[in-house]
Order: sequence, then structure tokens, then C-alpha cells
Amino acid sequence: MTALKDIADKVRSKNAGPFWLTLDVFCGTAEAFARISSGLDTGLVADMFKADPATLKRFDMPELNVVKFSMPRPAVQGTHADRDMHGASFAVLLGEIEIR
Repeated sequence: MTALKDIADKVRSKNAGPFWLTLDVFCGTAEAFARISSGLDTGLVADMFKADPATLKRFDMPELNVVKFSMPRPAVQGTHADRDMHGASFAVLLGEIEIR
């Protein structure tokens, strides 16, 4: 198995407003997209971020070679409980997921 970050061109996370995060996996090629799309388990992503699977949204975009996730932020942006004001650190964790 190989880490997602070693297959994808770029793994990025960012705020999608103060209540949601977006995680993007830019695959680069159709072959990388096919491998990542089929090997990346949505339930595993939900577990990794302690997100409710019912609120985690996944978008596979083969025409762009991108897999995208959107999920509620664990804490509202800018509040005392928010540990990542910009949502950028989530990409590092996502990049560590092993792909078959």
C-alpha cells in the first residue's frame, strides 16, 4: 500500500466558510484518479476526522481528476475551540491514508 500523498499531485484542505471544511485531492492523471477514487474509503476518512458519515460529502470529478470531501468543521472557525483557523492542517492527515 502507498500513502495518498505519494500518489496524488496535491492534497489540500481549507475553510469553506466558518462552519465547513473542504479537502481536495488533485490526482494529476486519469490513472492516479482511478486508483485513488477506488482505493480511498469514505468511511475511513470520516473516522480519521471523527466526522459523522452522514454529513461527510464526497465528490468524485473524473473530468478534473479530483476527489473532494466537504464536512462540518470540528469547531466553528475562530472560536476558542478552533485549533486550525484556516483548516490547512487536515490535508496532512488525509495525505497519510494508505491506498491499495
